[in-house]
Amino acid sequence: MKITLKDGSVKEYAEPVSIYEIAADISEGLARAACAGEVNGKIEDLRTVLESDCELNIVTAGTPEGLRVIRHTASHVMAEAVKRLFPDAKVTIGPAIDDGFYYDFDAAPFSREDLDKIEAEMKKIIKEGHKLERFTLPREEAIRFMEEKDEPYKVELIRDLPEDAEISFYDQGGFVDLCAGPHLMSTKNIKAFKLISSSMAYWRGDSNKAQLQRIYGTAFQKKEELAAYLEHLEDIKKRDHNKLGREMELFTTVDVIGQGLPFLLPKGTRMIMKMQRWIEDLEDKEWGYVRTKTPLMAKSDLYKISGHWDHYQDGMFVLGDEETDKEVFALRPMTCPFQYYCYKNSQHSYRDLPIRYGETSTLFRNEDSGEMHGLTRVRQFTISEGHLVIRPDQAQEELKNCLDLAHYCLSVLGLEEEVTYRLSKWDPDNKEKYLGDEEYWESTQSKIREVLQEKGVVFTEADGEAAFYGPKIDIQAKNVYGKEDTMITIQLDCAIAENFDLYYIDKNGDKVRPYIIHRTSLGCYERTLAWLIEKYAGKFPTWLCPEQVRILPISEKYEEYAQQVRTELARNDIDVTVDNRSEKIGFKIREARLARVPYMLVVGQQEAEEKTVSVRSRFAGDEGAKPLGDFIEQICKEIRTKEIRKEITAEE
Repeated sequence: MKITLKDGSVKEYAEPVSIYEIAADISEGLARAACAGEVNGKIEDLRTVLESDCELNIVTAGTPEGLRVIRHTASHVMAEAVKRLFPDAKVTIGPAIDDGFYYDFDAAPFSREDLDKIEAEMKKIIKEGHKLERFTLPREEAIRFMEEKDEPYKVELIRDLPEDAEISFYDQGGFVDLCAGPHLMSTKNIKAFKLISSSMAYWRGDSNKAQLQRIYGTAFQKKEELAAYLEHLEDIKKRDHNKLGREMELFTTVDVIGQGLPFLLPKGTRMIMKMQRWIEDLEDKEWGYVRTKTPLMAKSDLYKISGHWDHYQDGMFVLGDEETDKEVFALRPMTCPFQYYCYKNSQHSYRDLPIRYGETSTLFRNEDSGEMHGLTRVRQFTISEGHLVIRPDQAQEELKNCLDLAHYCLSVLGLEEEVTYRLSKWDPDNKEKYLGDEEYWESTQSKIREVLQEKGVVFTEADGEAAFYGPKIDIQAKNVYGKEDTMITIQLDCAIAENFDLYYIDKNGDKVRPYIIHRTSLGCYERTLAWLIEKYAGKFPTWLCPEQVRILPISEKYEEYAQQVRTELARNDIDVTVDNRSEKIGFKIREARLARVPYMLVVGQQEAEEKTVSVRSRFAGDEGAKPLGDFIEQICKEIRTKEIRKEITAEE
């Protein structure tokens, strides 16, 4: 048997041999560092016995694959610690994830004190140095084994496995868990770990099933790597929009009003207004959109025509009952059916197209309560929505224009480097979820793919992520915790015109069905605000700031001049306040810095006499005294051009 190693060298063995034994044969140091083996491109447990020629790479802790094995083993150690401390807890699943691991338990909620106790118990288990032994059982015996241990979730998992599946377990000193592996050889090989947090989760991600308690942790090869990661987590907490946005008084929530229904406070409202006015002017004046304003609800009849009643009703807020009420209404989850009737209001020629409808749309979606988070996942939100009615021959060009507009908006906000692109396709294994046949979907998906390729966009493709009526470009971004959300969508719909009897008159005088492009230019304003909070840690570009300038009079003697400066700034549409509290100037400066105000204008006797202002900024520190007119010209240009100035660092 010939084993070809990563460096091209070949090891020969007369008998079957495990991956671990091969690592030890190469060197004792490699065996100690080994976490798994990559056999012909597939990650395998070190205990796996090789019986035929293959290519083998020994995976160590210094690789992402090796780190996942360490974390997977750490999740099992955590499960054992929980069972020791909380014997009544039921174990479910505990995988490694990109930045650590988690394990879900059917148990009472865990406090931080509980996590500390679990950590301490994990250290004991690691110190005990139990070997992890893999074994398999026949299906029925495996079920009885877990029934005897009173682990119903494991029993369910076994029953759901294919009839011919190999059912494997790992025993670490008496604690046995159902698992396919791979795992480390011993618990003592876990060198650095930390339990991060706990939260509620649903069994198998289904809100109709049991509520579980999830414990998140992480593990690294070295303590220094763990320390660096924990420091990174502290920075994340400071940027978390759900925390920082509330501290900055941009938004809040109220329990008696409900989950997913955030309040935008005056400062947050001001920021949303600035983005909304910018987008509306941009679309209407530069990109050829016409604006509509349509109802926030409609009868169920409309949604039956559009297909939403059959395909999306679970995500809608329905008002009434079809069995008992004469009319049933629903709050709109999207604006497209309404804008179709704007189009149908008059007859259109092929010369009229494209017609680009834009609307700042407030929408309502019945999200699961467990999905609610700050401003990123809400039940009422506002988007920069648009629907383009186009001729088929205009599809490629208009899709490109929509992509260009989205990219421009991202670049102005400084977010263009933060996103990835995805072609979201239908799921051919669940055809009943969609309008149209296979030919329709292959054709529309190809059109979008060609646009992305022609624009040179790097993208991935994902089955099952399309809307029920057509494929789409999804522009994705991750929050500070690494969770990905869709920020902007561009969808091609070649089917819905039939449902609404939409048509235009072609050059031959015939009625022809148009295509529809559903798109957003900036996406959801609330989600974008959350994104901006985390991107800039609250230090927004000046044009977006709800407070752009704070005037700081040295004493009450200069309040009159401070008010004169404020009036002049306000006359130039600059958001300005005056701090006229009876506090020392140093205190006022510190307060303004904590509030992340871009510019502070200190005014005293000299400034009042010379009609100047002493400028301090987030970008250059002390900029010195400037004539008021010069400062106004400077900041107005910065606001007008939406410049993103580099922030001064602590060292600078």
